[in-house]
Amino acid sequence: MATQKWILDPAHSELQFKVKHLMISTVTGSFSNFSAEITTEDPDFNHAQVSFKAAVDTINTGNKDRDGHLKSGDFFDAETHPEITFKSSSFEKDGDDYILQGDLTIKGVTKPVKLQVEFGGTAVDPWGNTKAGFTISGKINRTDFGLTYNAALETGGVMLGEEIKIAGELQFAQQA
Repeated sequence: MATQKWILDPAHSELQFKVKHLMISTVTGSFSNFSAEITTEDPDFNHAQVSFKAAVDTINTGNKDRDGHLKSGDFFDAETHPEITFKSSSFEKDGDDYILQGDLTIKGVTKPVKLQVEFGGTAVDPWGNTKAGFTISGKINRTDFGLTYNAALETGGVMLGEEIKIAGELQFAQQA
């Protein structure tokens, strides 16, 4: 089979992250500007190559002040490190789904990550475009990527959890 390229359909995709706040609740954020591409020679996507980019300055947690703080040097340092990137090292079948492994770069630090990928299937839209859907989930430790800002609480503990949960609903369009 010839190599097939799939490009993210941003109108039908979302990427979120979740972090514990005060260790009693969870704050959710997202990126409004991101792109991804899949290249495969296998019709069921096994062994596909996956790449991803997100513009840090499009982070949105629903709070303008918090978003500004996240873009600052305390966190993502968007001015110096404007993108978060991912490049796969493997995309392997795991039953009906996949395990996606690769290198994630945040704030200039690259670390290997492992994500679970649920394959939603393929469909042809009303305009004749073939689409593929995926649900992605995983966890990273933010301090591994230099996102170490935190504050101690009077009652003990810290303001922010280190574990970041990643959740994505991604739809891709097959390219001609």
